[in-house]
Amino acid sequence: MEYISTRGGMPPLRFSDILLGGLAPDGGLVMPASIPQIDNDTLQGWRSLSYAQLAFEVLSRYCDDIPADDLKRLVEETYTAETFGTRAITPLTELEAASAERGSLLVQHLSNGPTLAFKDMAMQLLGRLFEYTLLKQDRWLNIVGATSGDTGSAAEYAMRGRQRLRVFMLSPAGRMSAFQRAQMFSLMDDNIHNIAIEGVFDDCQDLVKALASDLAFKKRHHIGSVNSINWARVVAQVVYYFRGYLQATAAHPIDANGRPAQVSFTVPSGNFGNICAGHVARMMGLPIRRLIVATNENDVLDEFFRTGLYRVRGSAETFETSSPSMDISKASNFERFVFDLLGRDAAATRALFGQTLAQQGQFDLSRHPRFAAAREQFGFASGKSTHADRLATIRSMHGQYGVLVDPHTADGVKVARQFAQKDTPMIVLETALPIKFAATIREALGRDPDRPAAFNGIENLPRRVRVMPADAQAIKAFIAQQCA
Repeated sequence: MEYISTRGGMPPLRFSDILLGGLAPDGGLVMPASIPQIDNDTLQGWRSLSYAQLAFEVLSRYCDDIPADDLKRLVEETYTAETFGTRAITPLTELEAASAERGSLLVQHLSNGPTLAFKDMAMQLLGRLFEYTLLKQDRWLNIVGATSGDTGSAAEYAMRGRQRLRVFMLSPAGRMSAFQRAQMFSLMDDNIHNIAIEGVFDDCQDLVKALASDLAFKKRHHIGSVNSINWARVVAQVVYYFRGYLQATAAHPIDANGRPAQVSFTVPSGNFGNICAGHVARMMGLPIRRLIVATNENDVLDEFFRTGLYRVRGSAETFETSSPSMDISKASNFERFVFDLLGRDAAATRALFGQTLAQQGQFDLSRHPRFAAAREQFGFASGKSTHADRLATIRSMHGQYGVLVDPHTADGVKVARQFAQKDTPMIVLETALPIKFAATIREALGRDPDRPAAFNGIENLPRRVRVMPADAQAIKAFIAQQCA
C-alpha cells in the first residue's frame, strides 16, 4: 500500500513512513493511493470474527509493510475485554425496533475504553504502533496535538509511560468540561505535557498545523501527530464501521431483493475525522446507504452539505456549547473528503485549501459539477442540533428507553431521527460516556450521571498544566526546552 498527499506534492510512501507524521510535507493530508475493495463474500466471512480479528483483516490491507504476526499481536493486545469492558468491544443497543415506516434505531457503544470516549478505539492501538515503530527504527517522537476534550485524554492515556514518546497536548483554556480537564491535567507522567491555550480549539489546531508546516523544526525535534490528520487514526476507526454493520445485519444479512443489507450511520462530528472513517469504509464496499453528519450550533459542516459553502468561522463566531467536543469551525479532515469529491484532483484540492481558503476563509462548490456527488455518489447528508434539542433528546432517551447518553450522542440521535428510512437500520455512533458532561446531564435530568468507580475524586487530584498564549514561537520554545 502506497500513500499520497491530497495536494500532490509528496512522493508515494509506505505506511511505516507516514505513521509517525501528521501533515504531508506539502501541507496536505495523507491518503491511500487506492482504496482496498472488500467483496460481499469476504464481508460475510467476517461475521464470525472477534473485534481484534476483524481489526487485523481491515488494517492489514493498509499496513502491509508491518509483518502480519506483529500486526496481529498489536491488535490482540489492544482490543481486549479488560481494556474495553466487554468482549464485544463495541456493543449495539437497539433503541427503536424496525416498523413499517422506518428501520431500527441503534446506538453503537464506542466509549468503554480507559478515557470513556470513542477516541480510545483508535488511540489505544496508535500508542502501540508508535512504540513498535520507534523501537524498530531506533527513533524518538514528540507528539503535538490539539484537543477540544476527548482526543487529548485518549492520546495521553494511550501514550503515558511508553518508550521513545513525549506528548504535548494543546487545549482551549476553560473550554473543556470539568471532568475532561481533570482527566488530562491530573496525569503526572514525565512524558506528558498539557498546555492550555488562551483561545478556542481552532487556535490550538492552527498551532499544531503551524508546527507541522515548519519542516526544519519538525525534523529537528521529531514532531508527529495523533490528531485525526494522522492517517493511522482514521484507518483504525474504519474497523468499527464494519463491526457495527455486521452486528446490525446479523439477523437479516440479505434484503428483500437478494442484495446485501444496507445500514446508515449518523455521526456527531466537528473535525470530520470520525465520519471520514465511515467514508473510507463505504469506499471499501461496506453497504452504507447514508452517512449523516450531525453538528451542534457550530454548523460549518452542515452548512456545506446543505449549500456547498464551506465557510471557516473565526474565534468570535465559534460558539461555546454544551457539546464542546464539536465546538470546531475548521474541520481538519474535510480536505480528505473534498479530495475524493473532486475525483482525486490534487491540483484542485491544493487550490481550494492552500489558496482560496487561506486567502478568503471560504470556498463555494454549490455550482461545481461534482457537488451533487456528495449525496448521490458518497451518500452524505447532514443536520444540526441545539442546546434545547440535546436536553430534550437526553430526557426522551432516558424516559423512553432507560438509556443515558452524553450531549454529543444526543445530537446524533436528534439528527438521526430526521433521516430514518424504511428497511434501513440507523446506527448512531456514541461519542462519550455521560459522566464527562455531568453539568448538562444535571440540567436535563436533575441528577448527576453514574460515575465509574475508577474516576471517583478525579476533580480533586493535583494538576500539572501550563497556560500559554496562542503563539507558535512560544510553543516551539517550550517543546525545544523539554527535549533538551
